[in-house]
Amino acid sequence: MTANEFFDELRALNQHNIGSWPMWAYAGAVVILSALIIGLGTWYVLIPKSEELTQVISQEQTLRDEFERKQKKVANLDAYKQQLAEMQDTFGALLRQLPSQTEVPNLLNDISQTRLASGLEEELFKPRPEIKKDFYAILPNDLVVTGSYHELGNFVSGVAALPRIVTLDNVNITPVNSKDGGDELRMSVIANTYRYLDEDEVSE
Repeated sequence: MTANEFFDELRALNQHNIGSWPMWAYAGAVVILSALIIGLGTWYVLIPKSEELTQVISQEQTLRDEFERKQKKVANLDAYKQQLAEMQDTFGALLRQLPSQTEVPNLLNDISQTRLASGLEEELFKPRPEIKKDFYAILPNDLVVTGSYHELGNFVSGVAALPRIVTLDNVNITPVNSKDGGDELRMSVIANTYRYLDEDEVSE
């Protein structure tokens, strides 16, 4: 069969009487129709469902990861509670090292006694205005003392050994010009003491 004969027979097919078609035309129509149905089904059904399935799989993995994280947290809950209790005990111990407002004069007296015990001479002891923080206040004090290197070391060690928290900032040590040529030194320092704020002060 030539190409012209094939196209002539194809044009002669009766669309209203498919049963009269030759086998090759009938089979070709079935193949074309099947391919069309499969193509439309793939485009409108399978592809959207495939994308939805991919999203569901990704979401499932995310939920699995989140579940594993939460499961680990639950498994470690007792350990976290124990750590929290230990932190609260430690915080309480540190907080007890901060004096109340009524104890601050005694703490300042302890610093002066430490200076005397170290053999230092006091040139200046001047409290600055306190600085309020979240739950505590800093009470800086300008302090200038003179003495030997050994005496200065004893003073710093004595302050560090006080039961209350005291920090020494802006330390500046210079030699004292003396006529006898001794080894006396002058130390200028800011001695910071701390106190915790009462509830009414925190709420201000």
